[in-house]
Amino acid sequence: MQDNPRLGILLMIATTVVFAIQDGLSRYLAESCNVITVVTIRYIFFMCFVLAYSANQKGGIRAIASTNQILLQIGRGVVLVAQICVAIFSFTMVGLVHFHAIFASYPLMIMALAVPILGEAVGWRRWISVLVGFSGVLLILRPGSGMFSGASIMPVLAAFMMASYGLMTRFAARNDPALTSFFWTAIAGGLAMICVGPFFWHPPVGMDWVLMGLLCLTGTGGHYLLIRALDSTKATTIQPFTYLQLVFSSSIGIFIFADELDPMLIIGGVIIVGSGLFALRRSRQAELDHS
Repeated sequence: MQDNPRLGILLMIATTVVFAIQDGLSRYLAESCNVITVVTIRYIFFMCFVLAYSANQKGGIRAIASTNQILLQIGRGVVLVAQICVAIFSFTMVGLVHFHAIFASYPLMIMALAVPILGEAVGWRRWISVLVGFSGVLLILRPGSGMFSGASIMPVLAAFMMASYGLMTRFAARNDPALTSFFWTAIAGGLAMICVGPFFWHPPVGMDWVLMGLLCLTGTGGHYLLIRALDSTKATTIQPFTYLQLVFSSSIGIFIFADELDPMLIIGGVIIVGSGLFALRRSRQAELDHS
């Protein structure tokens, strides 16, 4: 892997822009079709892309797909596609701004769960950042108030599922290369949706097919840009820039879908992102201290 931080950062910013556009398209299409149909079509395209991409790599599909932890890899793919379904449903229920403000807490969930599951050590400063970040989530949810509803829990569930996927990915990375995990993310998720999709089939009509095509391109393109970013530099270098998706997706929510902002949502989002950035900084410092 080369170490070109500038290129990696630019690619990561491009990734967040593409994923934000994907979020906007997913929300619109889910409202005109349904969530399962949208994810099924998107994943069939994604699966075909990954098969073609893997076939052109050294050793072909057989080499890329080779793993001795097949159940873990399949589980990862199923968890991620389920998470995407929950996330898109959340877009339609609470909006992009509300969703991403809470969803930004998933790195903190990974950090907290990595201690009992992966046996990683987390210092007291990072534990404080986790607690502060979760207080931001509570500030947005406001349980017990008139603002709280069952739909408000959906972004929390999506964040937890994403954290679970992240932990499974880190565990898989101990034995499998990134391309193998990428392959099974697409194949397991795609096959799962092929099994479920026909029961909820409500295809797009007219110009919605054009938007569906754009969604497939942004979904696949975003994953490709992410791989290129991770190939360009260290993950810890580009990770802070992943929070830009909150900015870009929220902008789409506000200016295109007329999502509403309220002071508690803004304050809570700032607390969550600030806690995540502080925790990331402490993690990088801990790595340097042990290197």
